[in-house]
Amino acid sequence: MKGEAVTEIEQGDGVGAADATCRVSVLLPRALLDLYPEAQREVEVSAETVREMIAALERRWPGMGDRLCDSTPRVRRHINIFVEGQRASLDTALRDGGKVYVLTAISGG
Repeated sequence: MKGEAVTEIEQGDGVGAADATCRVSVLLPRALLDLYPEAQREVEVSAETVREMIAALERRWPGMGDRLCDSTPRVRRHINIFVEGQRASLDTALRDGGKVYVLTAISGG
């Protein structure tokens, strides 16, 4: 995203990801940016899995985790998360320097 700043989110609560060493870039959908105006389109987080990535986003923007996951916990039906071009689950591993795309589903009739 040309001209847009990349915000860094550091580990910090010690919940499950205290020794994460992977730095990944997360691209957030416009719908989340509308709800969290202080959020950037692209942010960097330290996380080993998608679950840890979502926890990092939640620490930075409280409530964002609930927008991405349901109570089972699982990625919400209307949210798609892609890692390395493949649809991801919460347990999908991340690689250092990778990109994660969070997309909202489009439906219509």
